[in-house]
Amino acid sequence: MLKAALLFILAGIAEIGGGYLIWQWLREGKTWYVGLCGGVILAVYGIIATFQVFSSFGRVYAAYGGVFIVLSIAWGWWIDKKTPDVYDIIGGLICLVGIAVILFPRSA
Repeated sequence: MLKAALLFILAGIAEIGGGYLIWQWLREGKTWYVGLCGGVILAVYGIIATFQVFSSFGRVYAAYGGVFIVLSIAWGWWIDKKTPDVYDIIGGLICLVGIAVILFPRSA
């Protein structure tokens, strides 16, 4: 389960980081190669997800959706300096419960 958790976190950082760089390029006027780096990182995210130990694509991506939400809240807090409010925290906790319901009753 530790390997699965680490892969979820690594994939999340790659997806959010890649998307952030593309956002910086298109919305914040950064240079084109910032966007290109974002695109490459997003491709790497897609590769990382294939290393998951769970055999079902849909199940992996459903659980990953919850991880993505929680990591996005953390990214906003740490990178964009936007402190999560109580609703962000409650929503993130609900997502963590959803991940547990999807993954933990099953063996890898």
